[in-house]
Amino acid sequence: MDRRLTPFSGRVALDSLRGQVDAPAFTAGEPAAVALPLVDLLARPDGPRDRQLPLGAGLTVVDRHDGWAFVQATRDGYCGWLPMAAIGPALLPTHWIAVPASHAYTAPKVQASDRFALPMGARLRVTATVGSFVETQVGFVPLAHLRAIGQTFDDPAEVALTVLGAPYLWGGNSAAGLDCSGLVQIAFHACGRDCPGDSDLQQAIGQALPEDTALRRNDLIFWKGHVALMLDGARLIHANGHSMSVAIEDLSTATRRIAAQGGGPVTNRRRP
Repeated sequence: MDRRLTPFSGRVALDSLRGQVDAPAFTAGEPAAVALPLVDLLARPDGPRDRQLPLGAGLTVVDRHDGWAFVQATRDGYCGWLPMAAIGPALLPTHWIAVPASHAYTAPKVQASDRFALPMGARLRVTATVGSFVETQVGFVPLAHLRAIGQTFDDPAEVALTVLGAPYLWGGNSAAGLDCSGLVQIAFHACGRDCPGDSDLQQAIGQALPEDTALRRNDLIFWKGHVALMLDGARLIHANGHSMSVAIEDLSTATRRIAAQGGGPVTNRRRP
């Protein structure tokens, strides 16, 4: 079983895994939500980052141990460890951050002190509107930066272009730092479309394209350990370790460069 998608901490497993894993204990899980602006989802306590989760992301808490919690993300099923301080009560969000980044402020005015940055995809519960700001569980946020839950974009490539130039970060899922699969995931999630967190899992999206099929906008191109999003039939956008940023390249240029660097040929082409 893929440990990234298996809600079993090694100590406790979700009830859905009864008969599938030999766990010392099982649980129905506890609904929760991310309580920090952006948190690393770790492979193990104090371990490496697998992905990142934004404020308000839904969780099921499977296990708690020594200040850490093993969780499964509601949106994509990804499992991992978070510090207990990152976990809050389950949230019924009304809106989400629909721009590359925003801020939570101490008061509903542009001159107010900011509390922290909020990434695209952060989920908020709006309780009041005050002029051009809304009051939320973390402070005041510009109304112009929000969309209602269920109100999404319709073009993943357009969303990806809004973070053009963002720095590369392994496992990153925000404009502060993105990796290749993180870019694809935030772009598809902003369009209300399901998308796994890692490039190998994303190869199950949509349908495979024969090599003689012309590429078009929003097709996905894969290499070993890498994914890019087509902007049209010839250009792509991807977060990459070559430029250490989200960048636009010609497909032909990227293919030659990746092969020359030992990354091999294109391994898959998918149409979502």
